[in-house]
Amino acid sequence: MKKFFCLFLCLLMLPLAALGEEVFPPRTYESFKHKAYRSYQSDTLKYTVETFLLSKVRCYLTKIWVQDPARQIRKATAVWGKNLQKPKKIAEQIPEAALVINGSGFWSPQYPDVPENYFGEVSDYYYTPWGSLTVTDGTVFRSLELIPYSGLTLEADGLHMYVGADPVEVLAAGPLQTWSFRELCPMQLNGEILTPEDWEFAAKRAQRTVIGRVDRNNYLILSVTKEGGPGLSLHRINEFFQKYFELEWLYNLDGGPSSALLARKKGRTRIGTLLGGGTKVTDIMAFTELPAEGQE
Repeated sequence: MKKFFCLFLCLLMLPLAALGEEVFPPRTYESFKHKAYRSYQSDTLKYTVETFLLSKVRCYLTKIWVQDPARQIRKATAVWGKNLQKPKKIAEQIPEAALVINGSGFWSPQYPDVPENYFGEVSDYYYTPWGSLTVTDGTVFRSLELIPYSGLTLEADGLHMYVGADPVEVLAAGPLQTWSFRELCPMQLNGEILTPEDWEFAAKRAQRTVIGRVDRNNYLILSVTKEGGPGLSLHRINEFFQKYFELEWLYNLDGGPSSALLARKKGRTRIGTLLGGGTKVTDIMAFTELPAEGQE
């Protein structure tokens, strides 16, 4: 009876997401595997960073598994409308982060291309992320209800990608965070390529940060450098993912000089830079272990 009572108490303490959602195991990806350049293994967070050449360009593929994505995928930002900061500086807001990448694109006096259908003055958007919807830690900073949203959200069951969605409908799903880049940055959805063939931005070879969802617990991040060439086009990246992986969706985050890949070795307190990180940005995406009180 005593053991039964203890088990009952433990079940009550489990997070609701763990009781209501299936936890998919870490994927092995036998179709594409290279020697791990960096790895991190714990009960609630696992990742490997593999390095390889794609079209002679040095790339890093990060394979990530998180037990409870809603609590282990985090966002931190520079000061809204005030400034930009380097990814490592922003990451100080999440000292437990084990992996960090750059996040949203942003407007600034240097990149002032605010669409004409956005309300207000162009300068109103400086030092804020691109996109008609911005949510950070559940707080809505921007919601332009008449302008479709294309970008990522973090919801109770993990990361989601939206393609030209009504911001009101996106908010109805209860997003905790958002990350957004250009309107056409959704690349694949259920195996279908969305990237326009004639989009000049997609055809250009450049540094990239591309993230894909395999299932609610497993994600892939491709970080493209300029070692060996000027980078890769989004079309080449689409070919790569279609050849080796089955994804629910694929999305192009901010890249170019804003590209960043930071990783912390297990047991260490400082996070190190694997790629980029020298340019100031508006926000980051981080992956952490599940807090002790949320573990089974």
